[in-house]
Amino acid sequence: MGAIIQILILPLVALAIVTVGKIPTELALGIMVLSAAPGGVTSNILTAYARGDIALSISLTAIISLISAITLPFILTISHEIIAGEKIHDISMVQTAVSIFFIVTVPVIIGLLTRRHAPGFTARIQKKVEFVSAILFAIILMGAIYEQRSNIVLYFTQAGLATLTLNLIMLTLAILLSKCFSSGLKQQIAISLECGLQNGTVAITVAALLLGGGMTIIPAAIYSLIMFPTALILVMIFRMKGKKDIQ
Repeated sequence: MGAIIQILILPLVALAIVTVGKIPTELALGIMVLSAAPGGVTSNILTAYARGDIALSISLTAIISLISAITLPFILTISHEIIAGEKIHDISMVQTAVSIFFIVTVPVIIGLLTRRHAPGFTARIQKKVEFVSAILFAIILMGAIYEQRSNIVLYFTQAGLATLTLNLIMLTLAILLSKCFSSGLKQQIAISLECGLQNGTVAITVAALLLGGGMTIIPAAIYSLIMFPTALILVMIFRMKGKKDIQ
């Protein structure tokens, strides 16, 4: 159920938001890239803190990351045709799939193999890798802000409301659907957080490499900031619910 929510329902909700909200094309495409991006390690960490099913959370992240080489370029191509009214002429489906495979899928495979066969090495380099990722994230974000500095307030207003709406709707839908189809609270926590939190770093990387960056990375950058308050509120609710169930 978690995979279906993230692969099918999330992009449809995002498409509805950008269509109804009449979001500018580049911002809309950035939101669609965000909706197609897999979850990240953040959802795994928050699932652990909320006392959810960590194994399920990690499995969902890995599965979605592996198949995103197919789903992400398909969603990007279809959404570009709907939003912009034309096909992507500069990027082929195959080229995009190959790019996504190396951007998203290969690092996940390497990470899974390394964690399994060299857990000590993984633990030693984890903080360094996170630090480097944060630096690269900041560089890309600052470059986009500088490039669009004259319109940045307008873009942040438009994309901020759309991404917040996407975040809240998906968290709500994930909670409701997980209650219907999952076996217990721990599984509900994992599915809710995995489907409600997208990997902003991956979305920014994909938008920068495949769509030329600029305005297309702004939605993911904003989303990466606003998802934490809503996620932490949800985590605290789940923790209190878990305590009540124990009592």
